[in-house]
Amino acid sequence: MDRSHPRLALVTRATGYIGGQVAAELLRRGWQVRVLSRSAEKVEQLPWWSSQSCEVVEGDAARAAEVAKALSGVDVAWYLLHSMGDASDFAEAELDMARTFGAEARKAGVARIVYLGGLHPEGEELSEHLASRVAVGDALMASGVPTAALQAGLVIGDGPSSFQMLRHLSERLPGAVAPRWVRNTIQPVAVADAVHYLVAAADLPEHVNRTFDIGAPEAIEYAGMMSEYAKAVGLRRRLVLTAPVTTPGLAAYWVGLVTPVTTALVGSLATDPDSLWYRTLRKPAFQPPAWVFPVAWTALYAGIAPTSSLVLAEIGEQGRTREQKRYAAALAGNLALNAGWSVLLFTRKQVRPACVDAVALAVSSADLVRCAARTSPERGVLLAPYAAWTGFAAGLTGALARLNPRR
Repeated sequence: MDRSHPRLALVTRATGYIGGQVAAELLRRGWQVRVLSRSAEKVEQLPWWSSQSCEVVEGDAARAAEVAKALSGVDVAWYLLHSMGDASDFAEAELDMARTFGAEARKAGVARIVYLGGLHPEGEELSEHLASRVAVGDALMASGVPTAALQAGLVIGDGPSSFQMLRHLSERLPGAVAPRWVRNTIQPVAVADAVHYLVAAADLPEHVNRTFDIGAPEAIEYAGMMSEYAKAVGLRRRLVLTAPVTTPGLAAYWVGLVTPVTTALVGSLATDPDSLWYRTLRKPAFQPPAWVFPVAWTALYAGIAPTSSLVLAEIGEQGRTREQKRYAAALAGNLALNAGWSVLLFTRKQVRPACVDAVALAVSSADLVRCAARTSPERGVLLAPYAAWTGFAAGLTGALARLNPRR
């Protein structure tokens, strides 16, 4: 093979963490790098960008003509596109995009496609997103262009979203009630190793067209990874209990609720009843000790995600889509009000606006209890302490506003 001239690589999703790492490593190894992106300006601001060794083709990977332009003259293409969206047709859209890419790569004479998909067990039901990644890999391997479809589980590093979710869970919650799949074993892989395999796959023999599982030799439970992470950063061991439901719906909603619950936890961190400003306020007789606030909020947050996941999963499995969307919107609004109360009162020091927010939060929480109880009285009972506490917070904030009229 003639290597007298630098080879040309096409990297898709180079603005993402893994794509950026792959592009940087290719440059380090002497490749010319072309990027397919909707925004040249965004790519050119990335730290690894080099005007001498890089170029951008602005375009959409779903449009054949723009993909063909990006693939012209390319030796090896890295297909790192995937979605975490929840549109009903996302899987079909991903598959169409992969087929378009493969067809145009074959026309352009690309020697190899390298794809990063998800590591998965054989013969088991997969989530929609993981099944879609498998289908994309199959489509690329069927394109007529030799494809190395690498399959990774949890990628450990500063950027990958799957690891960020684990980190947030481990740092924010002393424990959690989660779907039973957190007891599944996974094989994590360090981001440096994943990037090494992705780049090295360019030099596989020409006839190789298959999947490769990449990961550490030792398998570990997802829950165990949470505990190991906590131990590594100096936190105490995390307690993880599993819910007696294993439906894909519950798993999806539990993961989906990680972000809003973490957002609400920002409000918990903003709550500082021991601050100098708060201590100067006149307070009612029922003001609790300062240590009660973080303990109560954290314990209540730990119950919101699993209970609401059960509610959303059951509603969805019964085909009550509109009711499902209403509950999800109500929950998101509730958590936004929750975080807003802490920020308004303790960070912005605005007692009256915080009082308005607290009343709205109490009403919203009561409505969540009502909705949860409609699916199961037990779930209403599980959310009732949260509604009671937000009602108490509204009463406390109202008393603060009355006793401190100039604040």
